[in-house]
Amino acid sequence: MKSKYISFGKILNFHGIKGEIKLGYSKGRESWVAKLDKVYIETDEKLVPVHFQYVKFTQKSAIAKFKEFDNINDILPYKGCILYIEKEKAGENLEEDEYLINDLIGMEVYVNDKFSGVITGVSNNGATDLLSVKTKSGNLSLVPFVKAIVTGVNIKERKITITEMEGLLE
Repeated sequence: MKSKYISFGKILNFHGIKGEIKLGYSKGRESWVAKLDKVYIETDEKLVPVHFQYVKFTQKSAIAKFKEFDNINDILPYKGCILYIEKEKAGENLEEDEYLINDLIGMEVYVNDKFSGVITGVSNNGATDLLSVKTKSGNLSLVPFVKAIVTGVNIKERKITITEMEGLLE
């Protein structure tokens, strides 16, 4: 069941006494998070549907309120819980050249039409996203996810092409 959903954030804490939460999410995704409506809170291996009433962004996190909760006692049991969205809905809010991490993991990496490795993860160093690529030789390489290096992403074929650069995939 959970394969139909992807995580996008976490309830870090409560905020005030009116049922607001402190929401943790990936930086740079404010416009994407702001478009969300129905989300799911994971609790005891089940997903509880809730709806955002509003989301306000701060420097370090976001303050949000769900329509279903009116006071601190309503939200306290969910402190530390992970938030999910339906996978198909997540794709609707993506900009051009934006991809879901879940879609990238497991994709094959090619350089000059030659298989070079598989994406095992995605991270961010503060400046750019990095693809973790397990190479044919078993090494792990970090590839900056920028247009100058990643020249093609084909979700349907599960294939990414990158520019040949000495030492990048060893």
